[in-house]
Amino acid sequence: MELRQLRSFVTLVESDFNVSQAAERLHLVQPAVSQHLRQLEDELGVRLFRRRGKRLLGLNEVGDKVLAYARAALTATGNIAAVGKDHAQEQTGVLRVAATHTQARYVLPSVVRRFSAEYPGVALEIHQGTPAQLIDMVVRDGVDLAVCTEGLDPHPALLAVPCYRWNRCLVAPEGHPVLACKPLTLDVLCAYPVITYVFGFTGRGNMSDTFSREGLRPHVVLGAVDTDVIKTYVREGLGIGIIADMAYQPDHDADLARRDLSHLFPWEVTKIAHLRNKYLRGFQQRFIDVFQAETAGLGQVGRGPKTG
Repeated sequence: MELRQLRSFVTLVESDFNVSQAAERLHLVQPAVSQHLRQLEDELGVRLFRRRGKRLLGLNEVGDKVLAYARAALTATGNIAAVGKDHAQEQTGVLRVAATHTQARYVLPSVVRRFSAEYPGVALEIHQGTPAQLIDMVVRDGVDLAVCTEGLDPHPALLAVPCYRWNRCLVAPEGHPVLACKPLTLDVLCAYPVITYVFGFTGRGNMSDTFSREGLRPHVVLGAVDTDVIKTYVREGLGIGIIADMAYQPDHDADLARRDLSHLFPWEVTKIAHLRNKYLRGFQQRFIDVFQAETAGLGQVGRGPKTG
């Protein structure tokens, strides 16, 4: 059994069983990939795929089991190479980080600035996506680290490191009637059109569950992935915004009034995840350390809610 056979097998699965696409990703000709798959099945003495004629439809039960071990073998091979690079090329390499828009836009800049000053020889790649896409990137070893709040737990293949806690705030144009309401309650928020995140992003699920437990349903007129989009439509007068508190920037958002909502909603925890069995190079671990240090002021995990 050869590593190239396992690599072709895993890449085929990740290419939705499209042999030509897998060959393109591996920089091989299509017959070579097909040969690797035949050799792997012949050596194992069992079929790994569900087929319809010559077309591959997916993995069978045996194939599912082999896939897990094949990925582990490729990860182990990568770990061996990483150990060598960590000693021979300690200050150079590529760090692939995946993050949601909110993390990439509002949290990562200071982390990247500090990390890049310490490791100028490390090229950073920032990949963006939904929480589900970030998890898939990490599991497939398409990125080294993923930063997000939702979807990471529980996942047996991942180790998620809690980093900081955050909550939500309300934003509205100066003079908006909601700003005169004291105290702000869930009922008050339901009296106005709301602009916030789409489901699956930035704590939207927990926010909606909070309203539901009280038998309330907010009038959400617009959902977005991008906090800047939410703030844009708040400025247009479409509704009040409920956003992650760290996404409010006093210098850039001076035209919007902010009100704390941490007394209404549960606190969220942002984590950094990586493959549980992945060897972290020195600069990869350092990025996690820098991230935790730079976000410490946002809200440390395990502490009570901030007041004020």
